Amino acid sequence: MKNNRNETSPPAEDILLLVAILPAELQATLFRLELDKLLEVVMDLGRPPEARFPDGVVRLSDKPVHQDDLAHVTAQVGEFGGDNRAGIERTLHRISAIRNRKGQIVGLTMRIGRAVIGGIELMRDLIETGQSLLILGRPGVGKTTKLREMARVLADDLHKRVIIIDTSNEIAGDGDIPHPGIGNARRMQVSLVERQHAVMIEAVENHMPEVIIVDEIGTEAEAVAARTIAERGVQLIGTAHGNTLENLVKNPTLSDLVGGVQVVTLSDDEARRRRTTKTVSERRAAPTFDIVVEMVDRDDLIVHPDTAAAVDMLLRGRAPRGEHREQAANGQIHVQIPEEEPLRVAVPSYPMTEPAPRGPVRIYPYALSRDLLERVIRGLGLNARSISRAEQADLVIALRSRSDEPRLRKEMEDSDAIIHFIKRNTANEIRRLLQRTFHVMEGSEADEVQEMVMETQAAIRLVLEEGEGVSLSPRRPALRKMQHRMIAGHGLLAESTGREPQRHLVIRPASHP
Repeated sequence: MKNNRNETSPPAEDILLLVAILPAELQATLFRLELDKLLEVVMDLGRPPEARFPDGVVRLSDKPVHQDDLAHVTAQVGEFGGDNRAGIERTLHRISAIRNRKGQIVGLTMRIGRAVIGGIELMRDLIETGQSLLILGRPGVGKTTKLREMARVLADDLHKRVIIIDTSNEIAGDGDIPHPGIGNARRMQVSLVERQHAVMIEAVENHMPEVIIVDEIGTEAEAVAARTIAERGVQLIGTAHGNTLENLVKNPTLSDLVGGVQVVTLSDDEARRRRTTKTVSERRAAPTFDIVVEMVDRDDLIVHPDTAAAVDMLLRGRAPRGEHREQAANGQIHVQIPEEEPLRVAVPSYPMTEPAPRGPVRIYPYALSRDLLERVIRGLGLNARSISRAEQADLVIALRSRSDEPRLRKEMEDSDAIIHFIKRNTANEIRRLLQRTFHVMEGSEADEVQEMVMETQAAIRLVLEEGEGVSLSPRRPALRKMQHRMIAGHGLLAESTGREPQRHLVIRPASHP
């Protein structure tokens, strides 16, 4: 098991509060073990009780659990809700019950709750955007822990009005006074699990939040409530059942969170143009959540910063390539930006290991209007011209919908050009692409980009020549993204480190340990 450097052990009295509800014999055994590593205690009727640790299971007694033992524990905890969960006031410990057909408790799982401080550095820039964020991942990977720390950061550091919808009291603990781990965020408890969607709407209508945090969105009613919240301009941060974005798209109950899926019938001409069957699946609406994060592990994430684009790619039968973010044991953050398309990475400048092309940049518009491209080039005053053959091009522009066409792949086989994709064959789409590619900007923004490019190119050259890491100056997220692309184009690694506004990249050789 990976060691989580950010996880803080509960105070001694916090653990003792859970140990104290156990029968005396079990308490005595636990005191001889490493309580700071305890994950949970399990008591099942007629079986020996167990304590679970990251590296194994310890039997606490050879005597099987009796009904009186279970009654001893349940008498000292809060009331069990409809989800068969209870807790200990002002702690994050969770006591879950297993019942027989008559409703009697025949098993208990007592999980240790731990607050984590500083555990969201991998996602901090995402929540600071104000966009709605959905977290996916297997049970036990730490989704609820991340939500708790996000609530604290948003309320205390960013001074947002935050409300937590705490259905099972997992985020803010049992009792009427929330656990200090949520900072100044407020929390609304839910009397019945099936009322979670109603409390979500109540929070928006009655308490003027800027951010709502909700755990385990799992029903159609909750998905509808989430869309309502997002459409009212409130930032929504939540978790949902499913390990990956693909799981969610295939879930008919929850797919609306990422835009939903509908089956449409195309005309004969449209089907031929797309090179598909006449019946295809398409995204039905804009996603409720702008960003989706897949938690592979506590410190290992796949980030889809544009949910709509990722879902569209899935529905076209292609795997979306999210950002891979990982935090090492020493706190260093590694971010791997994916290639935009499977053919070639499009970087904003020519590799310094190759000479820049002489004369105008040659642009080949694949299945696009050449006249339209020429008008855009003239309007921007670029040192570029359109050409009619891919093998002569420095740059190829094509529609994203045609990226898998065999003809395009064949033409690119004999070309060393960089390829960019756009969504529509319009002047605005082509203009925006060429502005980004040629860094066509005005005033202070142009100066800032030019300074960033010069600094990054100099640092890349230094790393390639000396094989040592180089730190760059702090930059805003948009410029850091451009730096990532430049660095990746030279086969180097980029690590994002520090907190805003001092967040910056460190360039390292690919072979760096």
